[in-house]
Amino acid sequence: MKGIVIGILAAAAFALYVAAACIPFYTQPQLSKEQEAQIRAEDFYGEAYQGERAGILSENGEALEERVRLIANAKERIILSAFDMMSDNSGKILMAALLDAAERGVKVEVLMDGFPYFAHAWGNPYFLALAGAENVEFRVYNPVNLLKPWKLMARMHDKYLIADEDVYILGGRNCYDYFLGDHDGYKNYDWDVLVLTKAGASLDALISYFTSVWESGDCVTVGKSAFWSHNPSVEKAAGELAALYEEIEANHPGWLKEADYEQMTVPVRSISLVSNPVHTGVKEPVVYYTVTELLSQPGEQAFFHTPYIMCSSWMMERLSQVCEKNPNITMMTNSVANNGNPFGAADYYVHREEILETGLQVLEYDSGVSYHGKCFTVGDRLSGVGSFNWDMRSVYIDTELMLVIDGEALNRQLREAMSRYEAEAFLIRDGEGVRADGAKMQEMDKKQELRVRLLAPAAKWFRFIM
Repeated sequence: MKGIVIGILAAAAFALYVAAACIPFYTQPQLSKEQEAQIRAEDFYGEAYQGERAGILSENGEALEERVRLIANAKERIILSAFDMMSDNSGKILMAALLDAAERGVKVEVLMDGFPYFAHAWGNPYFLALAGAENVEFRVYNPVNLLKPWKLMARMHDKYLIADEDVYILGGRNCYDYFLGDHDGYKNYDWDVLVLTKAGASLDALISYFTSVWESGDCVTVGKSAFWSHNPSVEKAAGELAALYEEIEANHPGWLKEADYEQMTVPVRSISLVSNPVHTGVKEPVVYYTVTELLSQPGEQAFFHTPYIMCSSWMMERLSQVCEKNPNITMMTNSVANNGNPFGAADYYVHREEILETGLQVLEYDSGVSYHGKCFTVGDRLSGVGSFNWDMRSVYIDTELMLVIDGEALNRQLREAMSRYEAEAFLIRDGEGVRADGAKMQEMDKKQELRVRLLAPAAKWFRFIM
């Protein structure tokens, strides 16, 4: 009997703890009228070319190479903001390049979200070798603190790299092998934008945003403890990273050479940074409202890609209103069987018909490789790339960034790249997927089907934090 009582009390304590973590985010706020009035589609169009240029990085291999190149050629300052980073092959390559830059005297600032840091970097000798190096400061956004369950769900989902005062990369890729490099095995497809910004307008906005996160009370510096400075495992890891950089110099010398960014980019009229609030509480849906406002422009053919879509009732209502204003909107997302996010797959399984009823034309990507891209185009001028997924977490909980770029050449570049995925996707008609070549959609195997069916009830109650 005593054991039963203890079990009941433990279960009750656990339930209360979960409630303390989830309840602060259960109710989602509307966008304030003041904020809504500031978001106008016309403000995202430029009058003339101002000197900024941009190019799409569509392949995982080039995404890793260009990151290494930016780091290798930086002379004064490097900023890396990463939601997630691992000490796998591509993660070590980035850490080796950052460590070499720091040894050259470059100021290196690394910002990482607290939950992936706890899962993949805390106590890891490679991260400690980087964080403890001279000229490096490594900060963590919202570190995991079990004594503050009400903050556990907040994430910093931003992903960008800034080199000095003229070049940056921003997009949706995390810093590990699934997203970077030409590796065998499991991978995700995603997007980045490379921006050459001699005029400085968009870079100033991005650095200002970074500073607002970096200097917030939600970030702490890690890895500077004297305990780790002469730890044998950390010293060994530092030596391995130095040796890895020498291998890069020997085997991939082209990665380290300065690039002709003028040739790699096209001129654009304007680049706007769209962001959610950066605090750890529930957030107003700034990015979602902005993106849907841009998509809703009547007469403009619009496309958006998202790995998964999980809408609150307001989000669904908003999407229906947007499709009424502009019926020419196509969404591409993963099919249930192709979705690498089991919670996203389960929620889409439950709510697919509701999404179709909004008026969206829906394409389902079903190639067997999970699609992680977050981008959109509107007409022949606007393009958007960044970290924002169309789920309730990205709308109301996470920090998120999207670059909205006005320029016909970049729009064509992104549309051509998006259309290659869309050609492999299935158009959904009457609940069935059809493709011009007559191909059939993959079916869920028994393991996937069981997982989706088991998670579907949880999706009903916990979809706002998935």
